[in-house]
Parts: sequence; C-alpha cells; structure tokens
Amino acid sequence: MDTSTVSIFETILNSVDSFWATAVDYAWGMPLVVLLIGAGLYFTFISKLLPFRGIAHAIEILRGKFDTEKDPGEITHFQALTSALSATIGMGNISGVAVALTLGGPGAIFWMWIAGLVGMATKFFTCTLATMYRKKDEDGIEQGGPMYFIEVGLGPAFKPLAILFAICGMIGCLALFQVNQLAGLLNAHHEINRIGTGLVSMVLVGAVILGGITRVGKVTSKVVPAMFILYVSAALWIIISHIGSVPQLLTNIVQSAFSPSAVLGGGTAVAVREIMITGVKRAAFSNEAGIGTAPLAHGAAKTKEPIREGLIAMLGPFLDTNLVCTMTALVILITGIGPAEDGVVTTVNAFESGLPGIGAPVLTIVIILFSISTMISYSYYSLKCAKYLFGNKIGHYYIYFYLISLPLAAQWSQDLVINILDTSFALMAVPTLIGTLLLSPKVISALKDYYQRMSL
Repeated sequence: MDTSTVSIFETILNSVDSFWATAVDYAWGMPLVVLLIGAGLYFTFISKLLPFRGIAHAIEILRGKFDTEKDPGEITHFQALTSALSATIGMGNISGVAVALTLGGPGAIFWMWIAGLVGMATKFFTCTLATMYRKKDEDGIEQGGPMYFIEVGLGPAFKPLAILFAICGMIGCLALFQVNQLAGLLNAHHEINRIGTGLVSMVLVGAVILGGITRVGKVTSKVVPAMFILYVSAALWIIISHIGSVPQLLTNIVQSAFSPSAVLGGGTAVAVREIMITGVKRAAFSNEAGIGTAPLAHGAAKTKEPIREGLIAMLGPFLDTNLVCTMTALVILITGIGPAEDGVVTTVNAFESGLPGIGAPVLTIVIILFSISTMISYSYYSLKCAKYLFGNKIGHYYIYFYLISLPLAAQWSQDLVINILDTSFALMAVPTLIGTLLLSPKVISALKDYYQRMSL
C-alpha cells in the first residue's frame, strides 16, 4: 500500500472518528440524563416502591414456582433473565467502570448507583410491556420488545417511534465494544493479533446464534451464573483484604459526585455536570435500563403474566450496577491502578495487583466468558430489530452482517466503538421511554390486578 493510499485511509478514519465524537456529544446531554433519571423516579413513585417491595416474590418467580409449559413464549423466566444479564453483566461492568472512573472520577460511580436504583423501576415497566403487548411474526411466534409495545400498545400513529428504535437497535446491539475490549486485552497481555481474536469470536458466536433464541437461552443460563460467581468471588477477596480502606473510598465516591474531582490517574478536575453525565451514560451502557434491549429478551419469556416478567427483569439493574459495578470500582480504587489505553486492561491490571499471579488469569477467563456470552445475546437483539424492519426472510440475513462486524470492530479504537454505541443507545432510549411513559397507566392497572389475584 503506497503512501497516498495510506494517507487517504487515515483521513477517512479520522473523519469517521470526528463524526461519531460529535454525534455522541449531541445525543448525550443533560436532557437525556434528566429523561432517564426522571422517568425512573416517576416509575418508582407511581409503582409505590415496587422494585424494593416485590423482590421476594420476584425470586419465587425466578425459581420457577409459577412456570407452566403451556405459557406462550420461547424461553423460561430464568433463561430470559440470564439472556438479558449476559448482555448487561459483561464488559460494561469490567471495562465500562474503568472508563467511567477515567473520564468522571470516583463521583461517576455515585451516579451509576442512582441510575441503577431508579433503573429497577424502569426495567419493570419496559419488560412488563414487552410481554403485555406482543405480536406474532410471520412464523406465528409471539415477539416482544419496545418496537412491538409501541406499535401494538400505542397504535399505528406511533409506528415511526418503533421504526426509530429498530433502526438504532440494529447498530446499538452490535457487539462492537465486547470484541474490541477482548481483542485489546488479549493483544496487550498475550500478544494475540486483534483480528485473530475477532475471527475466532465470529466463529464461536456464529455456532451458537444460528440456533436461535432457544439455544441462546440454554447457553447463557449455564454460562452467566458461573462467570458471575467467579468474578464476584475474585472481587470480594480483594475488597475484604483491604476492608479498612473501603469506608473512605465510599465516602470519596459520594463527595466527588457533587464536587469537581480529579479523574483516575490524576489530571484536570471534572465538572459536576460531566461527572453526572458520565455516570448515567456508563450505567445505561452497563444495565441498559430505559434503553430497550432487555425487553427484547424478556419479551420472549414463557408467561401469561406480564407482571411476573417485569418483576424478574427489575432484578437486573441492581445485580449489574449496584453490585457488580461497585465491586469493580472498589477493586480499581483500592489498588490505585492508573488508566490504560483500553478500559479492560485497567481492570485486569487492578485484579492482578490485588491477586498477584492469579488475578490476571482468572479475569482473562471471566472476560472471555463475559464477552462471548454478550456477543451471543446481542446477536438476538440486533437480529430481532432487523426482522421487525424487513421481515423474517430478509431480516434473517442481518445475522451475517453482525458476525462480520466482530473482526472489524476488534481493530477499531476504543473511543470510536464507545461513541458509536453511546449514540445509538441514546437514540434507542427516546422511543423506549416515550412509549413506556405513555403506557405506564396500563402497567399500573395490570399490577393492581395481579397483586389482588395473588393476594400479595
């Protein structure tokens, strides 16, 4: 390749980087932050603190107490939750937290907590609607998700919102970040070629996802609990070993949320506004409450009771953000590791510092499982959006574009990948939250009826 060709190629890449950097600045401002947090607070209020009152019953549902084979849908409550969690508990918890600390300092974690707590109510409403307003596809299978509850629940006049969600979902649900971070880690620690990681990921993910959501549900229901326990156990070991410093770190997180603080590794102070936006943005990427991806998985659950699926779904943000993300943040802050080029490398370095000789290998295994399981679940999300727009026969071919995107994204910069996905997530959140706010009275009515029938 001659010098002029390389120069043209670099110019194109720089233009693409610049476009997405500008796009994400427009998409992620205070209006969207207010919409996400405000909607979550509203849902919490009108449901009378349901996310906190209904946890015990949600666990009973999760254990299969009310499952029957005759219920409509494709997968069980547990498989729906693990399919959704495999997309949320992953690189957002590992590298996303490192990115949040790097860009917003410790205070960003506080706003992640807030977004996680109010996100529980948001998840309850969106995932209840996903099973309340389902629509049969060309093959006669019940499908659920934001585009369906917007179209069916609000009527044809609102279909443009459903189309907007599906278009942005095709991009936002590409597993660009997962393969990018996995490739960055394996390249930095094991000198494995980034495109090689992308190609292997493409083959492994393709072998599972071509089997459909039932195979996705079976795989994730086995992988997610195992990797969750392994990751939490390693993090807890480090945290307990330094338990004396934890109270001060938690105090610093709260104080930094309301006053400018230095970002991870030192540097310029960050304004409170930017700390808040960074925290909410990274929480949205991590637990996806209000974005609309989880309802795509929960909409496939076998149930005649939409409220039950909403109760199951609301457990996700707490497990994802308030538990796992907090552990990651504490490990990074305890060890005092500075930022690396890729967020995932920062976290691995922190675990290796906390568990010398063990941390890096253990976390590498966990990250591989996290990444692959998320790539698997996201394929179902993006394919569902494509089928909604183009029908099953044509939309099915989008899966090949999804697979091809993996080796491509493995070579891109972290900033480019994050900006593409953050912009798409922002544009997905708008129709999801508008539709949910307008249909929230229907959820409250169904909730009252369910609690009366169940004598809760």
